[in-house]
Amino acid sequence: MFGWRKNKIEENTLDIISPVPGQVVGLEQVPDEAFSTKAMGEGFAVQPIKGEVRAPFSGKISHIMNRSNHAILLENEAGIQILIHVGVDTVSLKGEGFVPHVVTGQTVEQGELLLEFDIARIQEAGLSDITSVIVPGGQEKVQRIEGLQDEDAVLRIYY
Repeated sequence: MFGWRKNKIEENTLDIISPVPGQVVGLEQVPDEAFSTKAMGEGFAVQPIKGEVRAPFSGKISHIMNRSNHAILLENEAGIQILIHVGVDTVSLKGEGFVPHVVTGQTVEQGELLLEFDIARIQEAGLSDITSVIVPGGQEKVQRIEGLQDEDAVLRIYY
């Protein structure tokens, strides 16, 4: 009668697919407390079967660890960032076994190859190749994060 409308808060979402082929597991399985205790943020891990990291969404490379090439920060158009961290203590390899295909500041499309890594080289060094995919804490725009039981997406970020 009066045309009243409820104020609806619209939330934007970003679905995160696994950037690495392999078995998706919980962060608690990562043999590094910074990840397993979620001190770095929420997310998931992947036990890789192929040494490729592909963009889980279109965006911009915010940062790539230039000397070690083992980790990438990817940002969507709204400024939401995720960290893709290949292996545990792989910074000690000083880039050996890692081949980046992108540079900081580069725009990428979902599915684009970001990084190749040598699973055998990581394991030969006595290191874990488990790959963590983290929504770093402290991002003011992130409202909540949900795990998904979907064939494609693993996480949904509401912002």
